[in-house]
Amino acid sequence: MRSVDFDLYLVTDRNTTAGRDLLWVLEQALEGGVRAVQLREKDLSGREMLELARAVKGLCDRYGSELFINDRVDVALAADAAGVHLAANSMPVAVARELLGAHRKIGVSTHSGEDVRAASAAGADFVLFGPIYPTGSKLPFGDPQGPAALKAATDAAAVPVFAIGGIKPHHIPEIKAHGTARIALISAISEAPEPRDAARNMLAMLRA
Repeated sequence: MRSVDFDLYLVTDRNTTAGRDLLWVLEQALEGGVRAVQLREKDLSGREMLELARAVKGLCDRYGSELFINDRVDVALAADAAGVHLAANSMPVAVARELLGAHRKIGVSTHSGEDVRAASAAGADFVLFGPIYPTGSKLPFGDPQGPAALKAATDAAAVPVFAIGGIKPHHIPEIKAHGTARIALISAISEAPEPRDAARNMLAMLRA
């Protein structure tokens, strides 16, 4: 299995940056210690996505961070990303693995313990589970599942589990008490007044 050695997974949304340039926000977060970024800009064309991916890859390389591309295996390969992140309704993990080869990583979004077990069995390297707390970006996936469901999901998983959905710094102790010291998020860093400090603070809390 490919190693997953990061604990904070920053997901991008260039419309959730408090009006600031996405690349600036990402560089601040990388300076703050973020070592994995998922480029998730669903409204971009393939050409636009590739152009942005290459720019983000340059930043990630500078800071020793891994870049994952949301759903687009072709863009991940063209940008030489670390891997892809698959939505729950995306292509099967096995198909993505055939296209990506053995050395790139695959993350999968999950919303139930059954999803977690299926992704683990299919060969995912890590999963995101949520939403844990209320958040507008995860409304299509139903009500928040809460920490108890996170604990059940981590108990069912054979791969690292990242909690996602409405996570703020004050949630981290509760998340750690329910099975994982890994989180994925957008706004808690991208909308923070100082993204670098927000990243440093959350990483310190995860590792305390």
